[in-house]
Amino acid sequence: MDIRLPEEVKNIIDTLQKAGFQAYAVGGCVRDAILGRKPQDWDITTSAKPEDVKSLFKRTVDTGIKHGTVTVMMNHEGFEVTTYRIDGEYEDCRHPKEVTFTTQLSEDLLRRDFTINAMAYNEKEGVVDLFGGREDLEKGLIRCVGEATERFDEDALRILRAFRFAAQLGFEIDEKTFEAAKEKAPNLAKVSAERIRTELNKILLSNGPDRLFAAQEAGVTKVVLPEFDRILAGGADARGLQGVKSGKAMSGMRAVKAVSLVGSIATDPNNAFDEKDLLTLKWAALLSEYTDTGLFKADAKDFTEVRGKDEPGERYEAVATSEMADAEESMKHDKVREIMTRLKFDNETRDKVVRLVDFHRQKLIIVNDVAVRGFMKKIGPSLCPLLFELQTAEMLADGFVNTDGDNTVRVAKNLPKLNKAKEAYRIISERGDCVSVGQLAVTGNDLIEAGFEKGPEIGKMLDFLLDKVLVDQSLNQKQKLLDLACLNY
Repeated sequence: MDIRLPEEVKNIIDTLQKAGFQAYAVGGCVRDAILGRKPQDWDITTSAKPEDVKSLFKRTVDTGIKHGTVTVMMNHEGFEVTTYRIDGEYEDCRHPKEVTFTTQLSEDLLRRDFTINAMAYNEKEGVVDLFGGREDLEKGLIRCVGEATERFDEDALRILRAFRFAAQLGFEIDEKTFEAAKEKAPNLAKVSAERIRTELNKILLSNGPDRLFAAQEAGVTKVVLPEFDRILAGGADARGLQGVKSGKAMSGMRAVKAVSLVGSIATDPNNAFDEKDLLTLKWAALLSEYTDTGLFKADAKDFTEVRGKDEPGERYEAVATSEMADAEESMKHDKVREIMTRLKFDNETRDKVVRLVDFHRQKLIIVNDVAVRGFMKKIGPSLCPLLFELQTAEMLADGFVNTDGDNTVRVAKNLPKLNKAKEAYRIISERGDCVSVGQLAVTGNDLIEAGFEKGPEIGKMLDFLLDKVLVDQSLNQKQKLLDLACLNY
């Protein structure tokens, strides 16, 4: 089989071969090329030592020279060139204590994780496949090179990577590899949160997020994402009339279906989400279902009636229902923030996910310009498209999982209303309506110059003025707003 190598990769391999060394493209790039997918990166393995590689190319970077990796720069792009190596003993289920360079390609391929990632290629020899990688690609199988337990003992992250590759490629996991993953799953606790987050992100962004079910069966999510196990255990819907479908609580099925739907249902191709927003949506879809399983309801003892003893009979002072609801929402908010912080997400992504989960059940009762502008003020204009997408996905996911007649009617009734809200948002945004304090024709300084005292009252007055403008956009003129502020000072 011929693989079309990028000119830079071909140049690097040719240069190494002309100098008397072996060299091949290796790993995921070979796998993807065989599958007809575009490789994201091209890695090269060689019998040349790092110092030899550096001497052969003008521009190099010592990326991981201790482990034999030198990055060769060509046409402003970097290509990792790594010396054949044998890994020593692994001390932390992640990194070898030491590596030994070797001149044998077979020994280098033997240390790799899965057969489909242990193939090499150059134009002289074609595909070098010592462990049945091409056959496993044809079968759609993820299988460890050699003994699976040994591979997972060496690097526990490979366990999660197995499910990630299964999700991305639509493959199944070999039985022995699955059993080894099940046995060694607790070792994932030793892997950094950043590495765990990266693999989970790739699963959620893939076309097969349902592989999370298999990861849960193997005990993997119990370690890296215990919240998913709680979703599968279900809340009220797992014990009520809806029951459990296919051994999984409907809450779990809805979560995964919503994750798979977000990003695929944007009605306007010009408003397609970038990868960061798409990832934000997928985490929000997953964690919204988590917070809806009933796990965050405030402890009943915090809201029991207070019995008075200073009057004849018994007096009951019940805590308001709204107070209970506020406490529950606060718990949800804090828990989602805790999860995102635990997985070391950047602040922007974390905060967006938290807000989406906070508001994912917030829907417009009446869809008109005033109501939509008020909605935009409350949610934040930039977050509205994400929220609409999340709500659409959740609505469709619920319709997919719960197919009773009443639910079908609900979806048919509510989806057009949500689409109407999206359209109203689009028109209001394009028109440039004022929906935030920053868009008002007056500022805090304007109010101070008009005689208002500095302090928190300035902010309250601006918010008051914005509420008036949300109803009547013609009021958004400096003098009108100053007059309005003075009348209500």
